Amino acid sequence: MTYKMIVLDLDDTLLMDDLTISPRTKQALMDAQDLGVKVVLASGRPTFAMYDLADELRLKDYGSFLVSFNGAKITNCQSGEELFSSTLPAETVHRLYDFSLREKVWIHTYIGDTIVTEETNRYTRIEGEITGLKIIEVKSFVDSITEPVVKVLMVEDGEKLASVEDKLQQELGKELSIMRSKPYFLEFLEKDVTKGSSLKSLIGQLGIKREEVIAMGDSYNDLAMIEFAGLGVAMGNAPDDIKQKADYVTDTNMNDGVAKVVEKFVLKTTVGI
Repeated sequence: MTYKMIVLDLDDTLLMDDLTISPRTKQALMDAQDLGVKVVLASGRPTFAMYDLADELRLKDYGSFLVSFNGAKITNCQSGEELFSSTLPAETVHRLYDFSLREKVWIHTYIGDTIVTEETNRYTRIEGEITGLKIIEVKSFVDSITEPVVKVLMVEDGEKLASVEDKLQQELGKELSIMRSKPYFLEFLEKDVTKGSSLKSLIGQLGIKREEVIAMGDSYNDLAMIEFAGLGVAMGNAPDDIKQKADYVTDTNMNDGVAKVVEKFVLKTTVGI
């Protein structure tokens, strides 16, 4: 199979634990782009927090795309045009706030290029560190959200949040897309919006078949695109249930797992793992 697109989650997939791209992985991706393969970054991060990596991989020069906010936005790196954008009404955000109070978990969202919360906490700080966005504490979360937002996160210890996820999937799963991007991040988006749905939309606009797509990820918010792609790849550091649903399991993010897939299936320069 000749692959025309490689879609990559960022944290714990493309990126090492220090949030950088390894030299081997970067070289493999640049070589793939030189062959005409589109490299698309797909993350739960806001679009703003993906630009530096897009610049490092020269996605603008190669006419590629960003899938941000777990699929809620698709951006053309060359023109800056948003090809797709999804939001949650303010009323829905207010309801989610009420659920967060009931479940005793923190909640935050985004206004512009800032993270908004009533109370800064260790998990919202992690989001700030990952994205580079400033955290703004507000007196009233509900009063601050008067316009639609792209997504909402409830955050807490992973064990606690797993229980909350099960409960809210039953209560809200028919209304919203609900997924965990990290054990301590529970994300809420418009119904049926996932990395997989946006990938389907993007390749439809580009005339690329799903069989010609490789998608790589490590977590539950990556599952929809892993299952959609012609070659869905789980990282070696992914949970076992993600690995079981992938077509192929590569090495970890710390051991050039992305590079090994690109070399094996696209560049065909090594036997991979």
